Amino acid sequence: QVQLVESGGGLVQAGGSLRLSCAASGSTFGIDAMAWHRQAQGKERALVASISSIDFTDYDDAVKGRFTISRDNAKTTVYLQMDSLKPEDTAVYYCAVYRMGQKYWGQGIRVTVSS
Repeated sequence: QVQLVESGGGLVQAGGSLRLSCAASGSTFGIDAMAWHRQAQGKERALVASISSIDFTDYDDAVKGRFTISRDNAKTTVYLQMDSLKPEDTAVYYCAVYRMGQKYWGQGIRVTVSS
């Protein structure tokens, strides 16, 4: 089992920045890709950014050029640097990791961007 704990969310004004972190613990050996998703009120959860085992990154078009996903060398912590935030980025953000064919989710952390 892998446990994930997110941190770094909160309230920020439009144009501001936040950095989300997600720390994995438990059976972390073999963690492959890592990702961030978000779910806005009344909408389905959607992929925001992902980073593969060889550090290939991919982004949703809505965040390209503003968000940056990265992770530490141990591949147990994944980050999401969010710049130039917009009110439409308001959502609960979830990290996810893939390990040996299974996907694990964090509990989610709220990000609110005020206009």
